[in-house]
Amino acid sequence: MTGEAVIGDAVTKGAAPGPWDVWSDCTPDCAAHALPRVPVTHAARRSAAFARAVRRALTDGGRMADPVRLRTHARALIAALGIRREGAADGFTVPAGGPGTLIVVNHISWLDIPALLAVEPVTLLAKREVGTWPVVGGLARRAGTYFIDRSNPRQLTCTVGELADILASGRSVAVFPQATTWCTAGQGAFRRATFQAALDAGAPVRPVTVDYAQGGRPSTVAAFCGEDTFVASLRRVLAARALAIRVTAHPALEGQGRDRRELAALAERAVLGGRAPAGPAVPIAPPVPQPAARHHV
Repeated sequence: MTGEAVIGDAVTKGAAPGPWDVWSDCTPDCAAHALPRVPVTHAARRSAAFARAVRRALTDGGRMADPVRLRTHARALIAALGIRREGAADGFTVPAGGPGTLIVVNHISWLDIPALLAVEPVTLLAKREVGTWPVVGGLARRAGTYFIDRSNPRQLTCTVGELADILASGRSVAVFPQATTWCTAGQGAFRRATFQAALDAGAPVRPVTVDYAQGGRPSTVAAFCGEDTFVASLRRVLAARALAIRVTAHPALEGQGRDRRELAALAERAVLGGRAPAGPAVPIAPPVPQPAARHHV
């Protein structure tokens, strides 16, 4: 793995709006079961297993930032919830030897983060309020997350510049360019700022789609939108029958000859529409393992 960072909404709720914030039309009412709930006793067993998995992760302390341990904990958390993982298994980064990869991902749920970590461990970079969240906040801090103040309009230019530096150094960065959560993988729009970082660094862009299904049917049960609470969302997930997370890595895009508007549009089309983007693509190959690195962006 390369040393990566995640920037975006990253399950932030209840904070004062800032200049980076985007408002979603989705509400907690969007979250619904596509299949009958599991029995209460089944949900209770999942809850106990999830609590044990969280406890093991928190006990790991700073060691949890190690790529192998981080992947193991992410997979254990998902398994404890009774969720099946589908799709990408070999990572998202383009072969080493040049700049890192800008990984752009849609945002539906707090579960998106362990779903990504289960495929390829990343160092999270998120809004500072994430650190106050139950379970998610503690895990994020111990995983080496760096928190930024998105209420400060001057932070954006600095962040984009530092992201470009990280990419140019050969490390990869994962972002949620929608800047908020939506109940399905086909909604919202991509903000363009972080695509400028890829262009400045000459880095490829890897579009990635995360979506959820129950028994093969599209499902919004995992959605974490609007004024939803973590506890309410967790309860829905614990009761969800045959829930699966699918992570789909699309062909990587080159920025050469494009501006950030075009690059963002192509990535948005691939991620939200599930269609292969037009234009030159960078071949996919398994990432080359490297020591993890932390970055304060």
